[in-house]
Amino acid sequence: MAEAARKPRPVRCIVKLGGAAITNKGELESIDEESLQSACAQLRQAMSDGAAPEKARGMDWSRRPGDPADPVVDAEGFAGMAGLGLDSNFVVVHGAGSFGHFQASRSGVHKGGLHSTLVKAGFVATRISVTSLNQEIVRALAREGIPSVGMSPFACGWSTQRRNVLHGDAVLDESLDCTILSGDVIIRHLAQLLTPKYVVFLTDVHGVYDRPPTDPNAVLLKEIEVDDNGGWSIVKPALQGNRKGVEISVAAHDTTGGMETKILEAAVIARLGVDVYITKVDTEHSLRALKGDVNTSSDNWLGTVIRAAK
Repeated sequence: MAEAARKPRPVRCIVKLGGAAITNKGELESIDEESLQSACAQLRQAMSDGAAPEKARGMDWSRRPGDPADPVVDAEGFAGMAGLGLDSNFVVVHGAGSFGHFQASRSGVHKGGLHSTLVKAGFVATRISVTSLNQEIVRALAREGIPSVGMSPFACGWSTQRRNVLHGDAVLDESLDCTILSGDVIIRHLAQLLTPKYVVFLTDVHGVYDRPPTDPNAVLLKEIEVDDNGGWSIVKPALQGNRKGVEISVAAHDTTGGMETKILEAAVIARLGVDVYITKVDTEHSLRALKGDVNTSSDNWLGTVIRAAK
């Protein structure tokens, strides 16, 4: 008798590395190396089950142009390990930031129309840009000893219909020919399929504010509840006037909707009974979010929790 198929482990966490958090959005195709390295290091801490070695054993054994020597391969070290000591049942999705958005907006890829030579060229340029970023993120995770494989939405067959999904990435669309698929939309669909314990959005700000965070009067919204009908209300802090009022600002070159898309997709996830944590990358608050160690009754965590109404 054949051995029964092993039941897959439930996904612990889906993480969104925001484009603004890991790239320098004002500079074309520029990675924020410090933030990316910190995010990967914190991911490793969150995944550690206590048995992981203190020093990460790197898994990037490739050679980059300009490297003075061949990469160091710790084959004996890996061979002697019973396991990595990591709960690696995490899914990481990343935004494009300063990769891909420029190419897409200049060519109008997000509007569709592959019959246009400009759009066709822009589709190619956009995919080259976003896949190069994906490669660097996989490298960064591998250097932290996290076994990671990049999966492009386009190559995996993701498609849309008038942008409503059936990395950020350029994908084919049944009605528009092509468009841009937001990583936030991907996370929502993955959450519906995988039902993780929690979802984390790492951004360049501490969470969702009642107005653009550059405004000195901006207030961080600590807790938002979503009802069965998809309506949402601000629980903490208590605001004067309209409790639902949140102003949204989107960069001119952002073809995926910015914070507005993030909030709407997070609300859909919360209705599944999955808590969503939005906080700033490279902080003690992001580490706690990745570990699922968030207590909204405490004032010592900075971020926004979006959850289903009780």
